[in-house]
Amino acid sequence: MSDLDELYQEVILDHYRRPRHHGELPDANRTAEGYNPLCGDRLVVYLKVEDGVVKDVSFQGTGCAISQASASVMTSALAGKTREEIQALFDRFREVVSGKGTEEDAVALGEMGAMSGVSQFPTRVKCATLAWHAALAALDKKDKSSVSTESQESAS
Repeated sequence: MSDLDELYQEVILDHYRRPRHHGELPDANRTAEGYNPLCGDRLVVYLKVEDGVVKDVSFQGTGCAISQASASVMTSALAGKTREEIQALFDRFREVVSGKGTEEDAVALGEMGAMSGVSQFPTRVKCATLAWHAALAALDKKDKSSVSTESQESAS
């Protein structure tokens, strides 16, 4: 295993064991639930959006280490961003976790790049992107939304 792979494993385990921005966000004005029936991952993403910018974000739920670590890493990256910036970031992230990005792309994503190893396990890509789909659904609707990996990612 390379030093980079070891570092990435450490990042994933750290975020899984000590998730950032975990728990309900009391003043959230956007929420969405995400569900991955293949793995059993289930989470809710909470956003506080003001003037088109994410001011605060959190998540809660249960699932595998990949889904929980990915949600933790994602929440650390969204604050201060617009819907368009989040979509662009997700597109880059999805390229890396699906194996279409380069090692340089993964490094450029910082902690999010730690998920690049997921590309070796195609069924885990849905685990890694679940929180992102929920966050985007929350941004698109003011009322509570729900997304499933089987409706969101089957075309990805």
